[in-house]
Amino acid sequence: MQKQLKIGVAGCGRMGLPMAKAIKAGGFDVKGFDIRPNSEFGEFAPSMIEDINSLAAHSDVVLSIVRDITETDALLFDEQALLSQDQLPKILIICSTLSPKYIKGLRERVPKSVTLIDAPMSGAVIAAEEARLSFMLGGEDETLDALTPLFQTMGSKLHRMGDYGAGMTAKVLNNFIAATSTVAVRQVLDWADELEVDHDKLLSLMHDSSGQTWLGSHFHDIEFAVCGFEPDNTIGILKKDVESALDAVSASPDEGLQQAIIQSILVLKPYRSSQDN
Repeated sequence: MQKQLKIGVAGCGRMGLPMAKAIKAGGFDVKGFDIRPNSEFGEFAPSMIEDINSLAAHSDVVLSIVRDITETDALLFDEQALLSQDQLPKILIICSTLSPKYIKGLRERVPKSVTLIDAPMSGAVIAAEEARLSFMLGGEDETLDALTPLFQTMGSKLHRMGDYGAGMTAKVLNNFIAATSTVAVRQVLDWADELEVDHDKLLSLMHDSSGQTWLGSHFHDIEFAVCGFEPDNTIGILKKDVESALDAVSASPDEGLQQAIIQSILVLKPYRSSQDN
């Protein structure tokens, strides 16, 4: 992709803002859009656009990095209505983790002139800030070839999963594992208190042994590792991601491992270290 193409980032929150900064650092002309006032974006404020019509007119490619289906509908069709503007982007990249069924249904709702790519990412805020995200990509190879330089500004691990929709399907399956390991790590840290095992020593052991997980190995770097459940925080997003996976498969959402994980997420309390006890 030629770097003279203009990029728009819609949704400049915890993930979107560092991604927009990485794209800018990579040499692209990038503008951000968010429902919050531009004054909240510090040094990136001059690159923010408050009017959605101006973002649409600016951007050849728009990355949607909002929280969920409700916010995606608001951005694309309802309150902000990106896809009802006079000028439309050539390519729309969906980076939010959403139900694969919803993603596939977008093709019938988005104008045919707009190429759709699903590109959910993994790595949490620290990976976005350090431009080392992993992307799960769905779309035609020719378009993904052209977009590779853009994605490489944000991370080097680009996994092409198949046609449009395949990236999101892979992401919700991946996040089911992430939710499972989050619950497991937090549970054994609680048990460690009862059994008088030092948390940091246990985490180090887990990293070097069969108990290794992404959350456990990066526990002190991942911003949500110590959080309790709140509907609007990242732990709350894990619940949403498990439900997105269940929306794509035939398993009953009310039975088995999947329901046990959701219930465990709902009762997670803020983390306390060994020294706090």
